[in-house]
Amino acid sequence: MTETITIILIKSIILILLLLGAAAYMTFLERVIMARMQLRYGPNRVGPLGLLQPIADGIKLLSKEKFQPHNIDNFTYWLSPAISLFTALFAFVLIPIGDPVTLFGHQITLHIADINTGIIFLLAFSSLAVYGIVLAGWASNNRYSLLGGLRGTAQMISYEVPMGMSILTVALSAGTLSLPEIVHAQEASHWFIWTNPISFLIYVITAFAETNRAPFDMPESEQELTGGYHTEYGGMKFAIFFMAEYINILAVSSIAVTLFLGGWLGPYDLPVVWFLLKLAFFVFLFIWVRATMARLRYDQLMSFGWKFLVPVATANLLITAYLTLVGK
Repeated sequence: MTETITIILIKSIILILLLLGAAAYMTFLERVIMARMQLRYGPNRVGPLGLLQPIADGIKLLSKEKFQPHNIDNFTYWLSPAISLFTALFAFVLIPIGDPVTLFGHQITLHIADINTGIIFLLAFSSLAVYGIVLAGWASNNRYSLLGGLRGTAQMISYEVPMGMSILTVALSAGTLSLPEIVHAQEASHWFIWTNPISFLIYVITAFAETNRAPFDMPESEQELTGGYHTEYGGMKFAIFFMAEYINILAVSSIAVTLFLGGWLGPYDLPVVWFLLKLAFFVFLFIWVRATMARLRYDQLMSFGWKFLVPVATANLLITAYLTLVGK
């Protein structure tokens, strides 16, 4: 039965609120975990165990004085954070977290939409996120911001190629481009992380680059570019970029769980719980890597993408296609 517009709107509003809240508390979680790893105190003053720190940070950002540089492109300057946040949120439209459930006599799917070419649509739309970064760098009328935007563009283009190839190997193995069907394809056999670990490793590496996280955080690179593409942003405009980054982490982690770790599948009938546990593992991995790995040089970043990841991803895709054809 097709869901009504009202149900879809309710699910969308709930999803947006949950993602914004999760992004806020991911900053708290990151600060606490990194503090423990580096043998120092994390946030522990605002509220019990510091749990109200994200709320205090939000109030501080809302109350900051509004400013903007001279001679900027005003429309693009304000549009850029909105593009980053919108593209980050939109990725969750297609990500399923469980089989349909029945509530109050209505069958509710645990995703917003499902289309036959879900993976292709997800890749195409996620590539638009780079516009938020490059337009922010260009519109700010700042050399450091422009360099950060150009770095972000080159980095995303370089790493989206092997990422797309690693995802296509999953589509070949599952025989479908629909995300829910890919999850169900892992019921009869092993998770795709075991059948194609090379694709999984390529995806994880490129996911760090796609989200501009250490050791691939070249577009921000505080020691070189002050703050990169968001140098001239403050208050809530900066907070929107910040939220977009953490929601992107949740997005690429959710895609990894769906494609390689069996989605919501687990030994007991607790689909949402299994999905969230697997998602938590990936979020912890992002924090762990940031706390322990140094940033690469920009030339190392580009060389690694084009000279290593692209050839390995291409060979892996060809081998997977051949094995799939032979298996049929």
